[in-house]
Amino acid sequence: MGFWIFLALVLVVVVVIATLYNRIITLENRFENAWGQIDVQLKRRADLVPNLVETVKGYASHEQEVFDAVSSARSAMMQAKSPDEGAAAANVMDQALGRLFAISEAYPELKANENFVQLQKDLGEVEAKIAYARQFYNDAVLQYNNAIETVPGVFLAGPMGKKEHVFLEIPDGDRVAPTVSFGGTA
Repeated sequence: MGFWIFLALVLVVVVVIATLYNRIITLENRFENAWGQIDVQLKRRADLVPNLVETVKGYASHEQEVFDAVSSARSAMMQAKSPDEGAAAANVMDQALGRLFAISEAYPELKANENFVQLQKDLGEVEAKIAYARQFYNDAVLQYNNAIETVPGVFLAGPMGKKEHVFLEIPDGDRVAPTVSFGGTA
């Protein structure tokens, strides 16, 4: 009788460990998939940027510093290897695009350009998808972090080498509107 009780306890422990292991792996796969969705949208945005820059260049060719900032931000996004690198590069791109759009305000004929208007619309759609994907990613990371930081998952996460992941947040500097100087041109 004692043997069967011991065997039942061992079986329960094995089932609990297997269930926890599968839950942690499932949640990890979910947030990695969510990052993949963000990455796709960031690449779509990066693909729109050269067209946008070329359109603005036609009207404001003397704003080379802004164009260089957008170009280097795009390069950083394309070279990002992790969610943290991608998020940092995306934040730099947000700032650079903010400056680019601020320049467009000084050129009424640019704001009326059909190509520019369409690019802005496309970029707006991509930005909305990025916002949704970031929210989904953060929700997935929250579930994963909760699973590996609470009992009983905390006992299994360490031996599995699982560590807490960071949320994608807007840096404090991005919460303030960018300051743009037109250097005396208008």
